[in-house]
Amino acid sequence: MTDPSTPPAPNPAPAPAPAPSKRPPDWWLMTTKFIKKGTSVASFSPSQKSLCQRMIANIDFATVQCIVELGAGTGPVTAEVMKVIQPHTKFLIVEIDPDFCSRLRERFPGADVIEGDACKLPELLAERGISKVDHVISGLPLPSFKKPLRDGIIESSAKVLTETGTFRQLTNMPWVYLGLYKKYFSEVSFAFVPMNVPPSGVYTCRGFKGLPK
Repeated sequence: MTDPSTPPAPNPAPAPAPAPSKRPPDWWLMTTKFIKKGTSVASFSPSQKSLCQRMIANIDFATVQCIVELGAGTGPVTAEVMKVIQPHTKFLIVEIDPDFCSRLRERFPGADVIEGDACKLPELLAERGISKVDHVISGLPLPSFKKPLRDGIIESSAKVLTETGTFRQLTNMPWVYLGLYKKYFSEVSFAFVPMNVPPSGVYTCRGFKGLPK
């Protein structure tokens, strides 16, 4: 029985509220990178959901064995892949910017985020015991790169693709670079995504022809 002369125990102090995140929003990180680095960052803002979904449309995730994403940025396409990826599929994310890599590791704990050069894709895959991939999805601004760098990234990607594999490239300039990708691949199609801001699209490429002169 409680002694009425005993003062009641004080209520426990409430748990301190979690400190607000000091992490800037994704759009701010993209904008600052775009301003600082210009041609090495594809856009001033993350791609929207409609464009990201179109990037991976028609991929048979029930059978695909390996997918590589190049230039993931803050991870809008990555997020759509992670929603549908199957346990048997390897998914590698190659990003050269350390700040973007940190953001990707925060958003996708356990994902294989590689801070590395897309021109060295065969070597990066070999380190993980992988020789071939089914699809390479790229958010890199390839037309803005100087030709030797663009050649190196596309050739490295082509080396690791399976015979029926695809190289998929985001663009914020619909149709403009169709001729460019046809110099590298025998089959190139374009899907327009008007709902993205700005209106954008995806090139899907097959059959690497070799580097153009």
